Amino acid sequence: MIDNSPSSNKRHSLLLVDDDPEILTLLQAKLGKEPFEIFTAAEGETALSIVRTKKPDLVVLDVNLPGLSGLEICRSLRGDRATRDIPIIILSARSDEIDRVLGLEFGADDYVTKPFNAQELILRINNVLKRVYKKVAVSEGFKRGDFTVDFLKHEVTVKGQPVQLTLTEFKLLSSLLESVGQVKTREYLLEHVWEHGDGVFSRTIDTHIQRLRTKLKEAGNYIETVRGVGYRFQE
Repeated sequence: MIDNSPSSNKRHSLLLVDDDPEILTLLQAKLGKEPFEIFTAAEGETALSIVRTKKPDLVVLDVNLPGLSGLEICRSLRGDRATRDIPIIILSARSDEIDRVLGLEFGADDYVTKPFNAQELILRINNVLKRVYKKVAVSEGFKRGDFTVDFLKHEVTVKGQPVQLTLTEFKLLSSLLESVGQVKTREYLLEHVWEHGDGVFSRTIDTHIQRLRTKLKEAGNYIETVRGVGYRFQE
């Protein structure tokens, strides 16, 4: 698991994965001006080795790589308990919507299409780092406006009024609040909420989301549907 304890002195580490040496050189030059420790890799196996040994705070990952593709690497990292929480930004020369959907479905936190503006990529990196490393602390709960969640007491209130959730609904809400703004795929929710229980299908998730939104009233609008992928709690 990622260490989410706040530290103003923390220097984040990044792994840049791309088989184009010019892009790696450009990114190193631009990101070298930021407070980052930089690792690089030009192909998939090296990238996986670096992630497993160095545990970078974020991976910038090209889709088209020799050997293992970026999407295969993404899926591999998400399937490993030791690396599944490391945020990933996908880079791709392809702007087709299906590639964007596949990137998110395989667990990417963001998607940037080539050619890209280096400053925009730096902004995206900082936004993802800020979002992931200030994940909800279970002991502290969650609050946004009139919507509050106490994870230890399993209590939810909207405008001061208690909201009665079933255990499954509470687990579903908690899963969405683990990383606000990050898409949780239906596959992820099946594994972490229902633990792949027999007879649980995507429509079951959709039904529970609908009930959760109804119970949360105005706060239910924070739960956003990402068509064909899953759901996320809006930033």
